[in-house]
Amino acid sequence: MLKLIKYIKPYLFFFIASIGLLFLLANADLALPDYLSRIVNIGIQQNGIDSAVPRAIRKSELDKMAIFFEEQEQDIVFNAFDPIDQDSPAYTDLVETYPAVEDEPIYVLKQLSKHDLDRLEPIFSKGWVILSGITQMRENPDQASQIFGEMPIDPSQMPEGSDIFPLLTMVSESQLEQIRSQITQQLDQLTDTQIQQVTAAAVKAEYLSLGMDLGKIQTDYILRVGGVMILLTLAASALSITVNFLASRTSAGVARDIRRDVFKKVESFSSQEYNNFSTASLITRATNDVTQIQQVVFMINRMAFFAPLMGIGSIIRAIDKSPNMWWIIALAVSLLLLLIVIIFFIATPKFKIIQKLIDRLNLVTRENLSGMMVIRAFNKQKFEEERFDQANRELVDVGLFINRLMATMMPIMSFVMNGLQVLIIWVGAQQIAQSTLQVGDMMAFLQYGMHILFSFLHVSMLFIFLPRSFVSGDRIAEVLETENVIKDPEEPKSFQEPFEGKIEFKNVFFRYPDAEEYVLKDISFTTNPGEITAIIGSTGCGKSTVVNLIPRFFDVNQGEVLVDDVDVREVTQHDLRERIGYTPQRGVLFMGTIESNLRLADQDATDETLRQSIEIAQASDFVFDDPQGLQAEIAQNGSNVSGGQKQRLSIARSLVKKPPIFIFDDSFSALDFKTDATLRKALKEKTGDSTVLLVTQRVATVITADQIIVLDDGEIVGKGKHHELMKTCKTYQEIATSQLSLEELA
Repeated sequence: MLKLIKYIKPYLFFFIASIGLLFLLANADLALPDYLSRIVNIGIQQNGIDSAVPRAIRKSELDKMAIFFEEQEQDIVFNAFDPIDQDSPAYTDLVETYPAVEDEPIYVLKQLSKHDLDRLEPIFSKGWVILSGITQMRENPDQASQIFGEMPIDPSQMPEGSDIFPLLTMVSESQLEQIRSQITQQLDQLTDTQIQQVTAAAVKAEYLSLGMDLGKIQTDYILRVGGVMILLTLAASALSITVNFLASRTSAGVARDIRRDVFKKVESFSSQEYNNFSTASLITRATNDVTQIQQVVFMINRMAFFAPLMGIGSIIRAIDKSPNMWWIIALAVSLLLLLIVIIFFIATPKFKIIQKLIDRLNLVTRENLSGMMVIRAFNKQKFEEERFDQANRELVDVGLFINRLMATMMPIMSFVMNGLQVLIIWVGAQQIAQSTLQVGDMMAFLQYGMHILFSFLHVSMLFIFLPRSFVSGDRIAEVLETENVIKDPEEPKSFQEPFEGKIEFKNVFFRYPDAEEYVLKDISFTTNPGEITAIIGSTGCGKSTVVNLIPRFFDVNQGEVLVDDVDVREVTQHDLRERIGYTPQRGVLFMGTIESNLRLADQDATDETLRQSIEIAQASDFVFDDPQGLQAEIAQNGSNVSGGQKQRLSIARSLVKKPPIFIFDDSFSALDFKTDATLRKALKEKTGDSTVLLVTQRVATVITADQIIVLDDGEIVGKGKHHELMKTCKTYQEIATSQLSLEELA
C-alpha cells in the first residue's frame, strides 16, 4: 500500500482541501450539541436570559447591589447604564418596554462592547447572588450565619418587614469590607452552574418587576440560537457534500491511474513475465484489488482525519460540560477498543486469504467459459460444476466468516451506546438534583459521548480494512515492480532508410526461462526481401520459437537476430514491430466489427485497402456475401466465426498494415488445400517486395517457397528448396512422404 503512495501526489491539493473542510465540518458538528444545550438551559429553563448583566434594572435594586461593590466596581457598573425617569428624553420610547419606569427610576444598559460586558458579568453575578441570599435570609433567618457568617447586623433580630439595606449603609467601612470578604468566600464555594441558575432567576424576577415581556425574550433567544443551529446544519451538509465529492474524486482518480499503469505494465510484459502471473490473477489485480485501494483511499480521505478531530473535540467539550463524568467516556471507549482489537486480530488473516480465493474463482470461471465446447464434448459439466462450486464455496465461507464477524459489531456497539446513554442519564440526573449540572449540559454530554464512540468506531473500521488494502496494494505493486526482461536500449539505434527487411539469424541459441536445455541450438540462416522462407518440422521442434525471436517476444541467449544488419535488441520494440506484420498461430479477433478488427493494423487504411486485403486472404466469400459486409459483428474472441474464417481475417489484418516483413506462424492450418493454395498465390503477388517467413507443418504449403528451413529438435537439419531437400534431407523426406504421394511431390 505504501508503495502506491505516489499515486496520491497528483491529488494532494484535493487531499489538503478535504482536511481543511473536515476541520470546519468537525467544528460545525461539535457546536450543535452546545447550541442545543443553550436552548434547553437558557432558552427554556432560564426564559432566554443568557447573561447576569440585565438590559435594565430598577435604581433601588442597583443601589442595594452597590453596597457590596468595591469603589472601582461601582464606577464600572454606573458608567455602563443610563439613568431613565419620567423627565428623561428617552422616556417615551422606553416606557412601553419597561412599564415600571412610570413608578420609579431605572437604569438601562448602554450599547457596550463584548469586552465591557465580560467585565460586568462577574460583578453582577456577585450582586444577584447577594440579593438572592438576603431574600432567602429574610425568609429563613437561621441560614443567615451559614450564608454570610457573623455579620454586624443580625437579621433574625430585626422586626418583620423591615429592610436590612438602609442599616447596611450605616455600618463602618471596615465592617462593610468584612461583609464583602465573607460573601466572596461563600461565592467561591458555589459552582458555575449554581451561580448561573441563581443569577438567571434573579434577573427574571427583576424583568418581571420591570413589566418586561419574558415570553418575547424567550422566543427571541430560541429563534436566534435555533437559527444559528439551522445555518450550522446547512453549512455542515454543504461541507459534507463537498468533502465527499473531493474524496470520491481523489479515490476514483487514484484507482484510474493505478489501473492505467497496471494495464500499461501488463501490455509491456514478455511471455516470461506472463508466466509469473495467471491471467485470472492479473484480472483480479486490475479490478478487485484496485477497488480495495479506492475504497481505503476514500475512507482515509473521509474518516482518517475527521474521526480523530471529532473524537478529540468531543472529549474536550464533554469534559468541559461535566468534568465529573469523564470516567463514563473512558469506560465506554475501553470496552470499544477491546472489541476492536479482538476483531482486528481475528479478521486480518482472513483478508489475506480472500484475495487468493477470488483469483481461484476467476480462474475456474474463465476456464469454464473458454473451454465450454470441450467440457460439453467430454460430458464433464457435472465435474466442472463441482469444481466451480468448491472454489465458490471456499470464497463464500471466508466471506461469511468476515461478514458475521463484522455483523457482531453492531449489536455490541448498540449495547455499549445504550448502556452509555443510561449511565450518563442516571449519573447526570443525580448531579442535576444537586444543582451541579443542568439538563441541557447533560443532553450535550450525551451527544458528545455518541460522537466519541462513533469516532472510535470509524477509526476501528479503517484499521480493520487497512490490512486488506495492504494485501491488495502489495499484489498491485508486485505487478508494477516486475522487471521486464525485454527492454528498450537506453540509446536505441535506428534502421537505415530505405528499409529493406532483410532478416539474418547468426548462431542463435535460446532456452525458455528456468529451463535447463536449449530449445534452439545454433540457428543460422538469412532471408532476403522478396523471398518466402518457410520453416517446417515436427510438433515441438521450435518453429514458432524461431519467428517469435524476430519481434522480440523473447530474446536470444546467445547469437544475434539481425534485421537490416541491425541487432533487434539495439532498436526500440515499437520501431521494430512497426515494420512487421505478424499473424499468430492462434487467430485472435476482438469484439466489434470486421472493419474495426482490420483497422487495428492501420486506422487510416482506405476502404480499397481493406477490400484488397480481404480478397487476398480469400475471405470475400463470407465477408461480402453478408449484407452487413465490413460492419458484420464479431463476437468476443471471434466466437461467432469458424477457425478458418478467423485465420483468414487475421491474415487480412496483417495485409492491411503493408509492412516490409510478414510473419505467418502456422496461419494456414485451418484452411483447406484449395484455399491454402489460392491464398499463397495471391499472397506471393501482394508481398512480392516483402520478406516473408512462413511457419507450417504442411509440405504442400512450402513447396513453392524460395527457402525452406527444416528443424528437428531445435536444430537446422536441412536448408534449401523443395527439390533440393527431397534429395539431401531425410527429415524433410519423411515429412513429405507422410503427407503427399510421390506423384504430388514430383
